[in-house]
Amino acid sequence: MSSPVQPPAASLVQSVDWLAIAPPTIVAVVALVVLVADLFVAEHRKAVLGWTSVAGLAAATLMLLPLLDGDRSTFCLTGDTTVCSYTADRFTLVIQFLVLGGALLAALLSVTALKDARKELPEGEYWFLLLSSAAGAALLPASRDLATLIVALEVASLPAFALVGLRYGDRKSSEAALKFFLSSVTATAVSLMGISFVYATTGTLYLTQVADRIQHVDGQFHTLAQTGVVLTLVGFAFKTAAVPFHFWVPDTYVGAPLPIAAYLSVIGKAVGFSGLILVTVVALPSYADVWGPALAALAALTMTVGNAGALRQQATRAYSAVRLLAWSSVGQAGYLLVPIAAAAYSGDAEKSIGSTVAYALMYGAVNLGAFAVAALVGRTKTPNRIADYRGLYASSPLSALLLAFFLLCLAGLPPGIIGLFAKVTVFSAAVDAGLGWLAVVMAVNVVIALFYYLQWTALLFRAPEGEPEKHRVPGPVTAAIALTAVLGIALSGAPQLVLRFTDTQLF
Repeated sequence: MSSPVQPPAASLVQSVDWLAIAPPTIVAVVALVVLVADLFVAEHRKAVLGWTSVAGLAAATLMLLPLLDGDRSTFCLTGDTTVCSYTADRFTLVIQFLVLGGALLAALLSVTALKDARKELPEGEYWFLLLSSAAGAALLPASRDLATLIVALEVASLPAFALVGLRYGDRKSSEAALKFFLSSVTATAVSLMGISFVYATTGTLYLTQVADRIQHVDGQFHTLAQTGVVLTLVGFAFKTAAVPFHFWVPDTYVGAPLPIAAYLSVIGKAVGFSGLILVTVVALPSYADVWGPALAALAALTMTVGNAGALRQQATRAYSAVRLLAWSSVGQAGYLLVPIAAAAYSGDAEKSIGSTVAYALMYGAVNLGAFAVAALVGRTKTPNRIADYRGLYASSPLSALLLAFFLLCLAGLPPGIIGLFAKVTVFSAAVDAGLGWLAVVMAVNVVIALFYYLQWTALLFRAPEGEPEKHRVPGPVTAAIALTAVLGIALSGAPQLVLRFTDTQLF
């Protein structure tokens, strides 16, 4: 008796759009090349590894240009090509530009930092870890399923732990890495539990399918779904350094090599915020009544605690300049959270998200610039105290003027028009969404922040104590400062370009 004919099985082989995945792929391949090359390159020629890494990050950034002509998706379900794991849309490209551009600037700072470290930092391992982290960070904004999202988050995070503690024999560095690692692993574990709850109630990991199915969850699973939503947000709140998940930031920034502190301050936040946006606005819009109030409260708490911490920094304390930038970055994270919270209440969520992305671009450029000048001063004054910047204009006029510009951008004062523009955009998002109380909290915090930004700026132009010390600016540091300055000045001249560039399409 012949058996019935079985229907042909659906093919599980997915097509791959190599152009769409080129940016993170190039960074990952260069990381492997550097790791292998480190075995064969002589000790006195290790600098070639750094320049190879810089070239790889530059090439990956340039590969974003061919993707501007339209949205591309890959790794899609064979039965439904609209459900994909990787999408290169406008939102993805803007965040990838921020991540890869920021990693490139951190790499330029690292070239000089490694030379100055005099073998305290192993060069091959350093470049491999930095590139691996950047590859994960570039993958995350393109992720459109929860599994890929978590994998990208961990690929971005795990090398960062090692980078923070990579300096040989430095107790402060090891302590910072341990604190960073333990708190991050805890947050990730909580997030994974939340994702398992979401999967249990929806039966899918794809963000668009989660958004559709979670609206029709059986009544008895409603509490489980709500719990899953809240727990999922914890891991991303940690990456954004939102209060109360911020306590690792000051010690980690001080213990890490300065280029890594700069990297974490911008790329770490870009990873956290892009993940937060994808989880809330794309996957869980129907639970806006859960995550909206939670993010609004987090935003108010984060900006207040961050600015209060920055205000308390003493100018003569060791590493007070780095600590102030660390606490300032916590305060800035609060501003970045405001439009995401507003998206829960707004009729135009994409406009709100565009405000966050625009602010992130401004913050990334000028904060990396401030860290670049801090790296320059730290070469001759290792404690890197705020007091060490007194009279910087007398010894290095251009560096002082640019640091003043970066600080005024962060404060939102002219001539840093882009900082003012970004803050007004975020403020408008809160007002338009009916979050008047949050706009008031933000306004108060902006005034508080003015004090410590202006105090540091004024110190740059005061008479120096003793003979002014000349700062020799290495080529890579010059390039990093110049790139951030050009970007900040260009955006201050035409701030409307930012919103046009960040016109995101997430739905």
